[in-house]
Amino acid sequence: MTHLVGKIALDIVAGAPNNGRGDNNVGEVKKMRIGRDTHPYVSAQAFRRWLRESLPTDVAVSPVTRSGSKANQQAYTAGRPDLYPDDDLFGYMVAVKGGSYQRDTVLATGTLLSVTPQWPTRDFGTMSRGFGNDENPVIHEHEHYTAQLAADVSLDLPRVGVFQLQGSGPRRNLTDTAAAEAEAAGADKTTFRGMDSVRLPIEERRRRVVVLLNTLAQVRGGAKQALHYGERSPALVLLAPLKGGNNPFTRILTARAVREDQGHPHRETVFDAHVLREEMAAWADQLDDGPVLLGWAPGFLGDQRERVRGELTDLIEAGAIVLDHPRVLLRGLAKQIEAGERDDWFEVPQR
Repeated sequence: MTHLVGKIALDIVAGAPNNGRGDNNVGEVKKMRIGRDTHPYVSAQAFRRWLRESLPTDVAVSPVTRSGSKANQQAYTAGRPDLYPDDDLFGYMVAVKGGSYQRDTVLATGTLLSVTPQWPTRDFGTMSRGFGNDENPVIHEHEHYTAQLAADVSLDLPRVGVFQLQGSGPRRNLTDTAAAEAEAAGADKTTFRGMDSVRLPIEERRRRVVVLLNTLAQVRGGAKQALHYGERSPALVLLAPLKGGNNPFTRILTARAVREDQGHPHRETVFDAHVLREEMAAWADQLDDGPVLLGWAPGFLGDQRERVRGELTDLIEAGAIVLDHPRVLLRGLAKQIEAGERDDWFEVPQR
């Protein structure tokens, strides 16, 4: 198996999880225009930071070096994926005098975009604590919104713990010194996707994926938690083992008009079971190494969870789809990987 691919959705209720650049003393959330509509979003960078900061405290994260000044500043991690799981899973770029080294991300995450158009509300506040009776308060404003945010996700499992040595400049993952140290610590030489590489032992590769899945099951983070505290773990997650990097499940969540409000369509987020069924059929030749895992928190999208369960009963009973709570499925998959039951997923399939 090459990739675990699918979808992640967050349920934001009166929140401001990712702020943009403010203007005129107004804290604005990140949002984009699509046609005439406004869609709030959480950037992939922000979500990946939440994941990093939610890692267990006993997992060493790569130290960051900052150099330069003013407009010529740069910051980069250690670029040692053999030592630090976050460098391995999230990638890096180290461009310094004497050489550049880069690792493309193993965990690819899209922008968590609001499925339906939403116009953020502007909240007005003041600061007057300790001011005199004749002093004017300090006025401030910020935005927040309620929306279902969704993004594609892909985890390239065979690349976990495998580091490319060939190529010049950014194509290389490790310096010669780092590669030698990795081998001395137990990594072995291999050829991976046509390139000379070093590979960590399978036990360490399993461990890193287990940590990632368990962290995703209980990710925390987001801006303005003091004013707009809210749950940030996935309300819905779909993961499927697919032989390749395609993601056929990008359209399972859609905006559907349900009524008219003063001449304008009111749209709601809908899970389209028909799309899931048809995509599974279309990609059946690549989707044959385990069930599609559909983690769905109760209450998310109202009663749609039970409607979808009914529409997919035949696939659920056949074992082609497993529907449960996101945390239950993610932690269950982590246990399978930890026990070595999915080691074939770490190998490049023969096409």
